[in-house]
Amino acid sequence: MKNLLLVVSGPSGVGKGTIVDRLLESGNYALSVSCTTRKKRVGEVDGKSYFFISREKFLKTIEEGGFLEYSEHFENYYGTPRAFVEEQLASHDVILEIEPNGALQAKKSYPDAVLIMIVAPEGAQRQRLKDRGTESDEEIERRIKRADYELSKKDLYDYILVNDDLDECVARLENIIKELKRI
Repeated sequence: MKNLLLVVSGPSGVGKGTIVDRLLESGNYALSVSCTTRKKRVGEVDGKSYFFISREKFLKTIEEGGFLEYSEHFENYYGTPRAFVEEQLASHDVILEIEPNGALQAKKSYPDAVLIMIVAPEGAQRQRLKDRGTESDEEIERRIKRADYELSKKDLYDYILVNDDLDECVARLENIIKELKRI
């Protein structure tokens, strides 16, 4: 049975991080830790939440072909270390939690990658962003505008899951994975 490269995306505030955490608790998965040039948020841990690196180091890694995918948004770079994914796929299903442009790049690198977009029920995203309390009102507005762009890519995904109920959404994702492992 071949291991899966699961690429999970969705706009800020839809609960994709929580869904990925629940999936990790329930199975034998490797989570790809991305590199970023953005500053750490309260509670984030270098090497677990992200690898927080300088812009200069990130650009050098791009030149060396060291990312499976990378992108720049909100004035910061984000990228998936290629070597980690390749090493982990040998023995685990690997989960990438990345934005849509990166997901589409990953699909080009690994055509068998399974693209999964998580979306919030209509009207719920703004409140979820406010409730998490990590962004200013201005930042929330930027993220809402970014969501429109990200959602325009949803037809390029293999699966779209509405996170209207966390337990049900996780169960739907687990069922998709089980079905793919049977093929």
